[in-house]
Amino acid sequence: MRIGVVLLGLALVAGYFLWLRPGAQAVSLERLNDDPALVPSNALVTIVEYGDFGCPACQAWLNAGILDRVIETYGDQVQFVWRDFPIITAFSPEAAQTAQCAYDQNRFWEYHDLLFERYPSFRDENLKNYAVELGLDSTAFNQCLDSRQHQATVDKDLKDAFDRRFRGTPSFLVNDQPLAGPPTFEYLQSLIEPILLNNN
Repeated sequence: MRIGVVLLGLALVAGYFLWLRPGAQAVSLERLNDDPALVPSNALVTIVEYGDFGCPACQAWLNAGILDRVIETYGDQVQFVWRDFPIITAFSPEAAQTAQCAYDQNRFWEYHDLLFERYPSFRDENLKNYAVELGLDSTAFNQCLDSRQHQATVDKDLKDAFDRRFRGTPSFLVNDQPLAGPPTFEYLQSLIEPILLNNN
């Protein structure tokens, strides 16, 4: 009983200091549910990747150009969405938060690509330097990162991934159908084509 009271007290103190983080602002519900996406939301097919910037398999899937082929082949009929699933390295959660800070400045995909290009250099100073390199507002970016403004955003995605019983990265949804592991272009095509055919 006494241990429980002590733990509760420590949790309340920790919560208090987290609430006092300089510059931290509560993320609106709209922003919390706003995932980075390529192609408009009215696409017939939505592919969601649950990825980790510290995941070699995620990096390899990106470098294989499969996403580029999907976009080139299907254009605005297929939307691609990113959700954070930072479980691979100790630095993955912070890298995910920085990408969300870049998204606040409409530069998520450039930062996404740069993180995979520079993996595994995810130290705090590197993450901030990448923002400078991309020409972001570094003051706003650093404030966003230092205050952990998007920890809630990343945590929401993480819970979503676990709720769907995903256990590794990358994992995918195609119109809410779960896929474990990185799919080939041909496999994605076998899922996409019937959906498009049935809606034309």
